[in-house]
Amino acid sequence: MSLAYVGIGSNLENPREQVKQAFDELGNIPRTRLTRKSSLYRSDPMGHADQPEFVNAVAELDSTLSPLEILQQLKQIENLHGRERSFPNAPRTLDLDLLLFEKRIFRHSDLTLPHPRMHERAFVLKPLLEIAPDAFIPGIGPARTSLKKISLQKAERIGG
Repeated sequence: MSLAYVGIGSNLENPREQVKQAFDELGNIPRTRLTRKSSLYRSDPMGHADQPEFVNAVAELDSTLSPLEILQQLKQIENLHGRERSFPNAPRTLDLDLLLFEKRIFRHSDLTLPHPRMHERAFVLKPLLEIAPDAFIPGIGPARTSLKKISLQKAERIGG
C-alpha cells in the first residue's frame, strides 16, 4: 500500500456538498482506502479572480494503485461532477489534484509529483497539515515551512 494525498476544491453548485461527496467517492476507488480527511476550508480564487470563493480539503488515501491509475480515477470522479475545463483557473464544480504519492518525485506528461504549486497554496497546505502534521514535499521541504512563507494567504477552516 502507498500513501497518497489528494487536494479537493469546488466553487460551483453547492461547493461544500461537492467536496463532501468527493470524500465518499475517493473512498470507493478500487484497491484504495480513504484513511483521513481534513476539515473544509474557504479560500479566495487564484488566477482568475472574478469567481466565487472555493471550498477546499485534502484526503489521505492508502492505495495499491500507481500514481497514473489514481489520476485516472480522479479524472473520472471530476467528470461525474460535470467538471469543465473552459480556461485556466476557471470556476469548477470539482477539482481533484494528486498532491503527493509517498515521497516520490515523478514526471510524466499527464502528472507531476509533488504537485508543482502545492507549496505556494495555503488552501492546500493548511488542510494537508491538519491530517499530516509532518508532511514533507519532496524537492521543497517540510510543508509547515512552506506555509510560513505564504502566511498571508486566506484559507479559513469552516468545519467538516
